[in-house]
Amino acid sequence: MERIDHLEHLDKHLVDELAQVARETIREELREQTRKQRRRATLYAASGALALYAGAAVALAVGLALDIGLPDWAAALITAALLGVLAYVLRSAARPHPAHHGTVPSAQPGPAAPPTGAATGTPYPPMPTAAPSVGVPEPGEAPRPGRIDPETPHHRA
Repeated sequence: MERIDHLEHLDKHLVDELAQVARETIREELREQTRKQRRRATLYAASGALALYAGAAVALAVGLALDIGLPDWAAALITAALLGVLAYVLRSAARPHPAHHGTVPSAQPGPAAPPTGAATGTPYPPMPTAAPSVGVPEPGEAPRPGRIDPETPHHRA
């Protein structure tokens, strides 16, 4: 019995040691990956800052070129307008566009139903195309006590 207790103690010690080695290995691997990602993020940030300065230099060059034949304020205004148009074009290119050419987006299965009700600006819901079910009054008709069936749902599908 004493030998089994001793073996259980060794097993527990071995499991604890293996868990500690695994934790240290994982921790070291994560540190290495974090170091690489931090370096990459720093390089991207530096690249973005330099691109910003390059864009400013191009805008300045455009403004100075326009300044040759125009007053200073007009050259600055035209440069600002060009930068605004370029920003709008880039923003539009970055936005996802709905499917064109009459195709239905994949998020909506089946053919699209024609817009009705509030979508078309009509102040009332569209008329149903199918005949009403038994026990349901016609539109505009008041329910009569004899025609109401408690088992029939009072809404239309």
